[in-house]
Amino acid sequence: MSHEKNILDELIEEIRTFAQARDWEQYHTPKNLTMALAGEAGELVAELQWLTPGEASPDTLTLEKREALVMEMADVQIYLLRLADVLGVDVAEAVRKKLAINETRF
Repeated sequence: MSHEKNILDELIEEIRTFAQARDWEQYHTPKNLTMALAGEAGELVAELQWLTPGEASPDTLTLEKREALVMEMADVQIYLLRLADVLGVDVAEAVRKKLAINETRF
């Protein structure tokens, strides 16, 4: 029986290959990746920080602002998936587990 890769596994593999090709693995400790993730999340926040609620609406975002948001979201996701890879975390399983916990709380 063959195991079909899901999109998260494929992305994690691509990100790992990218890091290996640049000899970045030595820097990709959980601490460093978490700090980088926080920095990228801050950059995502900064894209909307001073906009009014109307300006930040999906219907009114400029194409340039939307693209900036997309790129920052990608950076956040890259670091999150890299951290999951380094720690050996199955992201889909973790999300499902957290959703089940939240189901009982809210």
